[in-house]
Amino acid sequence: MRVRSLAGGIVGAVSMLLVGAQVMAHHSFSAEFDADQKVSLTGIVTKVQWTNPHVWFYINVKDKGTGQVTNWGAEMGAPHLLQRRGWRRESLKIGTEVTVNGFLARNGSHKVSARDVTLTATGNHPGQTLDAASSKDAENNPTAVN
Repeated sequence: MRVRSLAGGIVGAVSMLLVGAQVMAHHSFSAEFDADQKVSLTGIVTKVQWTNPHVWFYINVKDKGTGQVTNWGAEMGAPHLLQRRGWRRESLKIGTEVTVNGFLARNGSHKVSARDVTLTATGNHPGQTLDAASSKDAENNPTAVN
């Protein structure tokens, strides 16, 4: 009986740790991004991570004044939300030029919460703008994430 009780306790503790890790991995929009700091970036896709809980992609953005290239990370919604909005895994390919409209990271890093993404002339659907299922929208409307 003691062995069964101990095993149950261990399973319960491990389950709580795993659930806690998932909750900590998922953040609120306002904890990481600033809704008052809007930005529009145009650059070339260098990497795409189509994973839960958020899809991330990275673009090289060239500063018009200095010519310096900076790699920016752009967070979008969950894969299933993006698919509902017309996205497919193949929508963003490395080498594609895109324009991202969104919100800057609070900590000053080169991250943005994407609100929408426009595929430019190098994309599969030139000029098409797709909703990025921003976590800002989910924070204001919790039913938007289901």
